[in-house]
Amino acid sequence: MSGRVYASILERASSYTLTLSSTAPRQYAHLAAFLSSRPRPAHHCHLSSWSTFRSDRLCCSGEKSVNWSQSGRHFSARQDLDFQLSWVQINSILRSNEQSVSLPEFDGRELSAVRKFESNHLAANTPHEDRRSTATCLQSKGMLFGVFDGHGGWACAQAVSERLLNYIAVAMMPKHSLEELEECMEHERPVPPILQWYKHHTDFSVHRKFASLYLDHLRVFWQELLDTEEHGEGMSPSDALSCAFKRLDTDISLEAQVPLSTDLMKSTAVQVAFAGCTACVAHIGTDGIHIANAGDCRAVLGVQQEDGSWSALPLSQDHNSQNQAEVERIKAQHPPSERETVVTDDRLLGVLMPLRAFGDVGFKWSRELQQSITTSLESAVELDSLNLYHFNPPNYLTPPYLDVTPEITYHKLRPQDRFLILATDGLWDELCSEEAVRLIGEHLSGIHLEAPVSPSEKRLKLGQMHELLLKRRARASPALDTNAATHVIRHALGTGENGELCQERLASMLALPEDLARMYRDDITVTVVYLNSDLARHNHS
Repeated sequence: MSGRVYASILERASSYTLTLSSTAPRQYAHLAAFLSSRPRPAHHCHLSSWSTFRSDRLCCSGEKSVNWSQSGRHFSARQDLDFQLSWVQINSILRSNEQSVSLPEFDGRELSAVRKFESNHLAANTPHEDRRSTATCLQSKGMLFGVFDGHGGWACAQAVSERLLNYIAVAMMPKHSLEELEECMEHERPVPPILQWYKHHTDFSVHRKFASLYLDHLRVFWQELLDTEEHGEGMSPSDALSCAFKRLDTDISLEAQVPLSTDLMKSTAVQVAFAGCTACVAHIGTDGIHIANAGDCRAVLGVQQEDGSWSALPLSQDHNSQNQAEVERIKAQHPPSERETVVTDDRLLGVLMPLRAFGDVGFKWSRELQQSITTSLESAVELDSLNLYHFNPPNYLTPPYLDVTPEITYHKLRPQDRFLILATDGLWDELCSEEAVRLIGEHLSGIHLEAPVSPSEKRLKLGQMHELLLKRRARASPALDTNAATHVIRHALGTGENGELCQERLASMLALPEDLARMYRDDITVTVVYLNSDLARHNHS
């Protein structure tokens, strides 16, 4: 394969220096054919300025080697770029972060609306920028599930994943429980746990210094709730979700502005605030599901019809430029003179893809405040070392342009509601909601339903009929994974032209060097929550 062809395939990897012989190994030809034919989703990068690279040097020579280099790192053709992964290697990569938890039908207080959940994530960024959280509310009822998609680094997603569920749980707690928390804090006694967390051993945890800071600010929140006469029995899930999203975002903003005990804590707080993340959180109780969504993560309900077929019921809307109502909402918040500049090139101010998010104070603070905060850091730490993506968007005239107010939806559980999918947009870049539900539904039931051959299909030519049969046979292949989240990620990245699992395609996507993978796929996080249909059936009887 000529250097010119290979360069055209990888022209977007402009941070790399490429030297390539005129006869590259055959395995690269397979990769090249796959990548060149693979459509790259238009919204892979949340920030357009972060999808460009520092260097545009791409050269070809007659040397008999293939090398990518960046920041002194080298990937050799023989060692690092082996795209022919075995099934054992593929399975090891796909399953390293999977989680499966079965829950008791009765938790000591009430019947559980959740039978079990399965989760997984697959990184494309290094380090990956997605996070996930799951917990049972111990002082109130129900379970909380969240997926968080960071951009501009992982800092904001990490902070939100550690803190948001606590804010939601506190908001739902009755006043007497908040009083008990406050009394324990005042007398320096152990504070009763608010949540029972379900963490995977690969999930990151916050440093103890930040845990103390976060608890102090959570305490201020519950003190304010105690001062509110109408708090009484606590907020409804809907109000608690909305309040918690907004309050945590306010705290993230304030923490970046106030003095903190160390330069490390100050710089980290600024990193969290200038980075951003989208969030989709579900509260599942015996009465139903409440969804709070801010950004382009998604919640989809898997519904099984009487004939055994599956359908997808969206419980959230993506907050991006494809949502015209969302675009009009943002435009209405600014003067008519800005209607043509608020959303351009399908991005907020031509830069940011999601139209709601935590953090991202570069789209919320005044220019003067941003300058003040970054200037105050310069004497203590090198800003470049923080990976602080601070820049001035064009047409930044009437901030704020962004907020985190979540869109809340409620769904009363029915017997036919079998599972809930929460996933970051890395999954939805590859699969539509209906396909994700079908994959998980058939994985759950073990039954692959096929619609009768339609009149138009009966008129297919022999070759076309053969292709149709190949697709149907591919769907009926036995599942390779017991974990449904892993199953759907595998199919999202590895499905071939006829619907079959293609080892070569999957290996190519998983073996890309870490600095190149982000150009062809995003971080993917999926949580599948299996619902207690017996409880829903009882509630409907």
